[in-house]
This record gives sequence, C-alpha cells and structure tokens, in this order.
Amino acid sequence: MCLICERIEMIKKGENPYFVKELKTGYVVIGDYQHFYGYTLFLYKHHGEKTELFHLDPLERAEFLEEMTIVADAVSRAFGAEKINYELLGMGDAHLHWHLFPRVSGDLENYGNNGRGPVWWYPMEKMYSDDSRPSEQQLADMKRKLLDELEKLL
Repeated sequence: MCLICERIEMIKKGENPYFVKELKTGYVVIGDYQHFYGYTLFLYKHHGEKTELFHLDPLERAEFLEEMTIVADAVSRAFGAEKINYELLGMGDAHLHWHLFPRVSGDLENYGNNGRGPVWWYPMEKMYSDDSRPSEQQLADMKRKLLDELEKLL
C-alpha cells in the first residue's frame, strides 16, 4: 500500500489528525510540515491504474481539477497567501495528489534567486525539520481556518 493510500485509510478510521474535509473526488489534509504556513494536500480518492491526470475520464478529471481549485482558493483565503504554488508530481508516490503551497514574500529566506523561486529551492532539511511541524493547537487552528473557508466556497 502506498503512503497516500495509508493516509486515506487513516482518514477512514478517524486516525489522521491532519484531515480537514472529504470532497467528492478527494480528501483535504494539512501538510505534516508547515515551513510554508498553510501547506495543504488534496488526495485523490482512488489509486490503482489512475496515476496520471490523463488516465481519468474527462468528467472525473474535470471534477478533480475543479475541487482542487476550490481547495486552493480556500487555502489562499485561510492563510493569507500572496500566491499559491501547485504541484502534482508522483515519482515518490504515484497516487494522484496535489501539493498546495501558500506563498508569501520572504518565505524562502535568502535561498533561491534573491529569496524568490519555487519551494524546492528551500533546503529540504529545513523544510522537513521537526521545527516545521505544527503543535496540536496550531494544527487545530489551521484545520478550523481552512474548513471555514472551504464551507464558504462549497
């Protein structure tokens, strides 16, 4: 079972503390690490052979993309983003899932091109340090903010 499928199973069992909301095509979760405050993932509900957007039938793909766009809008509103960075990768976990990074000026510190650039220009050891994990209270606050914005948009 892939990591995303494991996380979805945790959601179904009520054991995923990062879970925010279930939508028709996927699950909204706050990221484990929060250097980029409000980092959120949108996990496609199914795995199997559907590991690329072009594997989805047109209606399912349109619904998945529409819901991801709504989640991104809610993330932007909830966390005061100046810009959202979107990633749908899959070489680590082939399960379709979006990474939504709310960006603000200065979040790369002095890395990148004079402090500007994609999230992966920030050192991984800093992005994924224990210092970037939210406390239980911070996580609860983030989930509430995001859920409030999602409810306004749905």
